[in-house]
Amino acid sequence: MENGDIPENANEHCPGPQSESAGKSDACEGCPNQQICATAPKGPDPDLVAIAERMATVKHKILVLSGKGGVGKSTFSAQLAFALAARDFQVGLLDVDICGPSIPKMLGLEGQEIHQSNLGWSPVYVESNLGVMSIGFMLPNPDEAVIWRGPRKNGLIKQFLKDVYWGELDFLIVDAPPGTSDEHISIVQCLDATGVDGAIIVTTPQQVSLIDVRKEVNFCKKVGVKVLGVVENMSSLCQPIADFKFMRISDDGEQKDVTQWVWEYMKEKAPEMLNLIACTEVFDSSGGGAVKMCNEMGVPFLGKVPLDPQLCKAAEEGTSCFANKDCVVSAPALKKIIEQLIETNGWSILLNNGA
Repeated sequence: MENGDIPENANEHCPGPQSESAGKSDACEGCPNQQICATAPKGPDPDLVAIAERMATVKHKILVLSGKGGVGKSTFSAQLAFALAARDFQVGLLDVDICGPSIPKMLGLEGQEIHQSNLGWSPVYVESNLGVMSIGFMLPNPDEAVIWRGPRKNGLIKQFLKDVYWGELDFLIVDAPPGTSDEHISIVQCLDATGVDGAIIVTTPQQVSLIDVRKEVNFCKKVGVKVLGVVENMSSLCQPIADFKFMRISDDGEQKDVTQWVWEYMKEKAPEMLNLIACTEVFDSSGGGAVKMCNEMGVPFLGKVPLDPQLCKAAEEGTSCFANKDCVVSAPALKKIIEQLIETNGWSILLNNGA
């Protein structure tokens, strides 16, 4: 909200506790906070000043968003962080998905804890140039449910931004939850004074996902965040034929594994097929997918990433797909997208300047 965090028990159409009309407007009549708001001092949120000071050492801030859950947004955030760190950038990854923090697992940091120094909270480091912060490090056990209302979520996001000591960063990647809720509004407002480079939006090809992505693009336009581009994830299932199992289904529906027979047959009859990669569409893209949506909404399309079981395995193990020789279909696709982002936005100059 433009006028500060609105209390949970506030009346509808609350003008906000920092508004000049706080406690005095018609909407304030009967509100339990009316007297407090009317007499409270007005002015800039002191937390925003502290955040601006803390973020002064961060060169670029990138939001990773999605309209719908389950599209691979956190997987993309994790692999983007790995890729930038591998190019010798100084990288921070901030997980503001308060109720569903998956970043610690995807970076191989489960069970780690936050430490505090005289400079503030210290990120948990994967490498010396890749630090991570998440509420997942603060939970007593990984199965603990975070059942918080908006103001408490907003308070933690502010605390992450003003109390975490990242040091000098080339990139701060912010992994946000799906949708356009409290967390998104908070992160945009808190970083507004320090500047946000833009947002990368992750989607899958089918219309049920793209409907929500359109809302995400409109959200970015309304709050003044540039859309750096859209990534179509899980565009098709691609993997080497050698990784497939082959089944024969009988008339009564029983499945029989015939993989060994298929392999022997191909070795004898068509050995050149053994090195092929097989692809098939998992989601319906007959509506044109993310490419068509980007053309209609005037935002950049960054590329497609196939659904790759090896990428899923890398996410489960908390490792970089770029260091895994088995990620033969997803790693090249992600690398192409990330290189395009670096070149298009002029970030390569950071390395040229000795970053």
